Parts: sequence; C-alpha cells; structure tokens
Amino acid sequence: MTITIDQIKSLRDQVGAGILECRKALEEAGGDEKKALQILKKRGVEIAEKKQERETKQGLLETYSHQGGKVVSVVELLCETDFVARNEEFQDLAHELAMQVAAMSPKSVEGLLEQEYIRDSSKKVSDLLNNLISKIGENIKIGRIARYSLGE
Repeated sequence: MTITIDQIKSLRDQVGAGILECRKALEEAGGDEKKALQILKKRGVEIAEKKQERETKQGLLETYSHQGGKVVSVVELLCETDFVARNEEFQDLAHELAMQVAAMSPKSVEGLLEQEYIRDSSKKVSDLLNNLISKIGENIKIGRIARYSLGE
C-alpha cells in the first residue's frame, strides 16, 4: 500500500499530529484515512492520560464578550510552562474555550469537556484539549470557568 503526501497532509490538517505520526497511523490502517484518524485520536488520548499527573502552574485567563457585552465568559487554561502559555495554539484554544462557555453555558469544567464543540459537532471539547496536549507535549488543564450575563 502506497501512502501519499495528500493523505498525510489531510490527516495532519485534521489532527495536528506530526508527519511521521500520520504516516505510521496510515501504514497501520492500511491506507484507510478514517481508521488512521481513529488511531491518532486514540494515541492523543493515551498521551494526554500519561501527562495528567504533571503539575500545571502556568497558563492564562481568557475572556470573551458576546452580544455587545451582555454575555461574558472567563476560562482559566493551565499548562506546565510559561513558554507554552505564550504559544499561539495554546492561546487560540483558550479563546475557543471562552467562546464555548459563552455560547453553551456549561455548569462545570467536566460538563464543558463533554460538550460538543460549537464549531464542529463531530468533536467534543475534550478532543480539542487532548489534541493540543499530544501536539505540544505538555499537560494542559482547564482550571476554572465562569459565565455572566445581564439579567441572570
């Protein structure tokens, strides 16, 4: 079975994994992109589980204001190092999570992790977190969330 660059690129765009990881997954799946995607997702979860015990003392607070300031959310996203906290992908994830909290009003961090992602219903919020953990190689956790709206 010949693995093409287009297949590797397609997987990489979906998951954000490295070229070699995508190639290995495609080889393991016999060239089937759907199976390779599942393999990469499973590996991402396994990597995230291994890193769960690592301490997260760095990170950032991200806010999001919606409807002209009538709805505001705050997300505390934690990581191991200040270097990762300054990473653009980490900051993008914090922003996406703050938008998710504003839009979907989860009652807890656990509830947020189980929600369907507002931009792609085929993914859960936990998938976003696990993908970035496997890509960056650090433990990342959502510390706290809050949502405020006028009249509530």
